[in-house]
Amino acid sequence: MCTVYRDAPARAEQGERTMSTDELTGVQALERKHPTLPLAPGQVECREYEYIRHGTCAFSVSRDVVTGHIVAPYAAATRTEADVLAHVQAVVATDPTVTRWHFVVDNLDTHRSESLVRWVAAASDQDRDLGVKGTTGILHNRQSRAACLCDPTHRIVFHDTPKHCSWLNHIEIWFSILVRKLLQRGSFTSVDDRKAKVLAFIDYYNRTMAKPFTWTYQGKPLVA
Repeated sequence: MCTVYRDAPARAEQGERTMSTDELTGVQALERKHPTLPLAPGQVECREYEYIRHGTCAFSVSRDVVTGHIVAPYAAATRTEADVLAHVQAVVATDPTVTRWHFVVDNLDTHRSESLVRWVAAASDQDRDLGVKGTTGILHNRQSRAACLCDPTHRIVFHDTPKHCSWLNHIEIWFSILVRKLLQRGSFTSVDDRKAKVLAFIDYYNRTMAKPFTWTYQGKPLVA
């Protein structure tokens, strides 16, 4: 992963883009029963502790490692194989001039699904027998599908974080920004209201705050 991040700027100069991708699921739309009381001399901000639940939604998000911009955010009620595929397709569709896309993802099964393998093979102009899911060929199991998606010769390449190391994915840092600056203290009247405010925040972030993260971790064990 450290090598992927380190080489991303050089790949960008060659027409390739590196995306950090993941999903934020179960995002609740909570409405505070009463307005928040603002700061006053000698008084901290007071936020209402009672709330009304309006349901949940999921966001699929990709962040350009080189520029820091959020690309083609996708909001849905679920985080299914179809939702992940739709988001990746939307990201790729934003720039048809890119020669190769790199996606950093964790080990979730939806990141190595049958539909994703079939689409990547088609997008890479590879007309071959992929086999049958659960039986034979590339589609046989999650390991064979992951190996196919990691093929560096494809136009769309996936880079899996090691098991239990999803924190190596840049997008996790960005999710913490979203939570701290919007979700944690927000009040939302509906799921649609929450979606609209998240997408508005992403637009604001891209215009005013987006920049590459300074990645200092070099892959050394963090414990003795």
